[in-house]
Amino acid sequence: MAEYETLKVRKDDGVAWVSLNRPQLRNAINQKMQDELAEVWTKFRYDDEVRCVVLSGEGDAFCTGIDRNEAVSDENTDAMAAGNFPGYPTAWMYDDPGRDLGPKSRDLWKPVIAAVHGMACGGAFYMLGEVEFIIASDDAVFFDPHVTYGMTAAFEPIEMLSKMPFHEIMRLSLLGSHERMSAARAFQVGLVSEVVPRADLLEQAAWAARVIADSPPLAIQGTMRALWTALEVPRAQAIGLANLFTRVGSDAASLKAGQERFASGQRVNWRLR
Repeated sequence: MAEYETLKVRKDDGVAWVSLNRPQLRNAINQKMQDELAEVWTKFRYDDEVRCVVLSGEGDAFCTGIDRNEAVSDENTDAMAAGNFPGYPTAWMYDDPGRDLGPKSRDLWKPVIAAVHGMACGGAFYMLGEVEFIIASDDAVFFDPHVTYGMTAAFEPIEMLSKMPFHEIMRLSLLGSHERMSAARAFQVGLVSEVVPRADLLEQAAWAARVIADSPPLAIQGTMRALWTALEVPRAQAIGLANLFTRVGSDAASLKAGQERFASGQRVNWRLR
């Protein structure tokens, strides 16, 4: 694998591990990390060895959003106060950093599991809003500080609407830095699918990733496409499209192998969550 300045990336038998690696700044996202994430997601699109991805963070936090020390200067702040965005000719032009941070924004349609510990806030939601599911350690907290520091919270909470109820993301967004959502509460509202001790976080993510990576890739990706599409279209249209997803996402060889496994009496060693 290529060497990165702001990420740790490795592959292990079908599973790719991507860890945000600016621990001294609690994995705040600078331009370099933005560029490297865009590169990694794009590479994984064409890498048949990668069938599932685990996204995590180094140090004591998952990610604390955009690095304000790099992104916000006095010059930029003064220009925005005057109604201008530096570098853009009109108010109708804006290059949001989120277009490079999440896997779906880079057209990666392979499963991504987020393993979250410590703080996950603000710009971290660009990534969390586009993963398949989140496993959190018991010390994880979620919040969005935008309004506390004079900024509208828009892109990030919109991303998170696919992960949690409207009133919960609204509360989180409006209260800014004054309230943090615990891992326990995140589990209650459906933001995270499982809460585990910090020491067990990567092991639990690895178990789920291994199960997914060992499944037929075409069926996994077809299932993902179907469910993400269902979030964005009316129910009747989604049911109609299910015919297409089932036909395109069914591989004859995998289906035959699955039927033979079933007929032989082989059963998986399942676990209860």
